[in-house]
Amino acid sequence: MKFKILGFLLSVAFNLLGSSERPNIIFFIADDVSQDDFGCYGHPVIKTPHIDSLSANGMRFDNAYLTTSSCSPSRCSIITGRYPHNTGAPELHVRLPQQQVRFPELLREAGYYTVLSGKNHMFGNKDRAFDRITGGGGPGKEEDWVRHVKDRPKDKPFFFWFASTDAHRAWSITKEAPKYDPRDVIIPPYLVDTAITREDLTGYYHEVSRFDYYIGLVTAELKKQGVLENTMIVVAADNGSPFPRCKSRMYDSGIKTPWVVHFPEVIKNPAVTQSLISVIDLSATCLELAGIKSPESIQGRSFLPILKTPETTIREVVFAEHNWHVYRNHERMVRFGHYLYIKNNYPNQPNLCYESDDHYPAGEELWKAHAAGKTQPDQQQVFANPCPPEELFQVKKDPHQLSNLVSDEKHQKALKRARALLSKWTKQTGDSIPDNPTPNRHDPPRIENGKILPAGKAKTRNPHAEMPGASHNAFKINHSGPIKL
Repeated sequence: MKFKILGFLLSVAFNLLGSSERPNIIFFIADDVSQDDFGCYGHPVIKTPHIDSLSANGMRFDNAYLTTSSCSPSRCSIITGRYPHNTGAPELHVRLPQQQVRFPELLREAGYYTVLSGKNHMFGNKDRAFDRITGGGGPGKEEDWVRHVKDRPKDKPFFFWFASTDAHRAWSITKEAPKYDPRDVIIPPYLVDTAITREDLTGYYHEVSRFDYYIGLVTAELKKQGVLENTMIVVAADNGSPFPRCKSRMYDSGIKTPWVVHFPEVIKNPAVTQSLISVIDLSATCLELAGIKSPESIQGRSFLPILKTPETTIREVVFAEHNWHVYRNHERMVRFGHYLYIKNNYPNQPNLCYESDDHYPAGEELWKAHAAGKTQPDQQQVFANPCPPEELFQVKKDPHQLSNLVSDEKHQKALKRARALLSKWTKQTGDSIPDNPTPNRHDPPRIENGKILPAGKAKTRNPHAEMPGASHNAFKINHSGPIKL
C-alpha cells in the first residue's frame, strides 16, 4: 500500500513537471548469450552492428555479472533485484512468488507505461508489474517490439522488458540475420573442433545476430519518435551460451553477461568501464532514474554513478549461485579484484552442462571425443567426477578459467579472502545447502567401455524439493551481503 501511495504522489508531481522529466527505459535481454559473443566485446565473426553502435555511443561494461547462469532464476533475480535464493525461485522452472516486489511494478505505480514482450519465464501472462504482457511473435519472439514502441501512450514515460528467445536451442534460420560459414567460426578451447561442432556454432551465431537486428529496429523507431536521447537502453543476457562449460556454469563463459548501456542524456562521453556490477543493480538504477526510493527488499546498488564517471566503484565484490538446472547442483561464486572463486558443495557427482534432450550437437561431439580418449585437458573438466570442491582463477591471465590455483602457495591470501567473503555472504543473505535437494530430472549420460550411454528421458517434470535458502526463510531476508572488501 505504501508503494502505491508513493507512486501516486510521484505520478502527480511528475505530471505537473511534464513526463519528459523522467527517462524512458528499455531492457533487452537475450536468451543464452555469453559476454564475448557481441562484436563490441571483440568477437571477430559474429555481426552485431546495432549493439556495437549503442556501445560506441554509450558505455560497455566489461565486468557485469549475473547472479546465476540459469534462465528463470536469473530473470526472477533481475526483476526483483535480489539473489536467487532470496527470491523464493532459485531453481529452473519455479515461478516468482507473488509477495516479491518486482521493480517495474513500482515504475508502473509511479506513472510509467510498462510492457513485457517475448520470453517471460517468471510468472503468468498477467502480472501487476506490467500493463501488457505479450508473446513477442516470430521464432525469436521479437516481432512485436516495434509495435509496442509505436502504440505506447505518448503522455507517459515507458519501461519495456524486451526478451528474445534468441539464442536458445533449437536454431531457426531466417532472413533477418546473416548465415555463417562453418569455416569461419571460433572454437573455444573447451570444445572439440569437428564439422558438426562448427555447424552447431553457425546456428548460434545467426540467432545472436537476429537479436541484434530487432534491437536495431527498436532503436530506429525511438530515433524517429525523437525519444532516443531520453531513453536508457540496456542490452544483456540471462545466462551464458548453450554449450558445454557455459550455460549454468560459474565460469565467465556462463556467468558474465554482456552489458551495454546507451543513455545520451547521462553518458556524455562514450566509454568502457572495468567497474564490477551485478544484474541486481539494474533495479536500483531504474528506480533512482525515476525518482523512486528503492524498497528494502532490493539488494542491488545503482550504477548511475558509473554512467557519469566510468572509473567509479559501486561494489568491490559480486556473488553468484548455481542451483538445480535439470541436475542437482549447489555451487557458489565470488569475484573480487582479478580473482574468481568457486565453491562446489556437491563435488561427488559430475557437474554437467545439460541443455536439451534432442538438440545438443556440440555437446554430443565432446562426449564422443571423450569416450574415444581424444579430448585434451582443457576439454575434460566437464567430465570430472569427483569435481574440485574449490576453484580459484586469475581472470585476466586465465580468461577461460582453465588453471585452478587453489593449491598454489602464491595465491593462498586470495583464497583465504574468497572463503571469508563467501562465508559472510552466505550467513548475511540466509543461503543454505538443502538437506533434501531437488533430484535429477533423469539419469545423466555416462561413458562405459568407451561407449556413451545417453541420458534417460524424463516422462514428467519432477517436483522441486527443498530449495536453497528455504530453511532460513531467505525469501524474507533483505541483507545484500558484502559490497566492499
